[in-house]
Amino acid sequence: MTANDTRRDALIRVIEALHQEIAALKTNDIAALERATQDKLQGVEAVAALGTGPAGTDLRDLADEANRLNETCRIYVNLMAANVRRRLQTLTGDAGQGGAIYRATGSMRAYA
Repeated sequence: MTANDTRRDALIRVIEALHQEIAALKTNDIAALERATQDKLQGVEAVAALGTGPAGTDLRDLADEANRLNETCRIYVNLMAANVRRRLQTLTGDAGQGGAIYRATGSMRAYA
């Protein structure tokens, strides 16, 4: 087995973990998300431990796929964070004009 084969195997493990992460994010499965994230981090550490070197088209394609999947995970997380922020703003009366009806009158403000 060559170093490229080992890097290829490690990248494939990262890609599999990223697929698991996306599935966990879609279903809000926190335990599965934790496992997938740990698997991904271990795979990334394995790739890093193998060092750098010439990479063929196959390795570059795998790295590009891992990057695309990681970007998908980032987008899911950002969307979830934006939804939480919007909900919190609505609850605290800071959601703009629509949220003003929940705001306390006078000098007091509603806080969550």
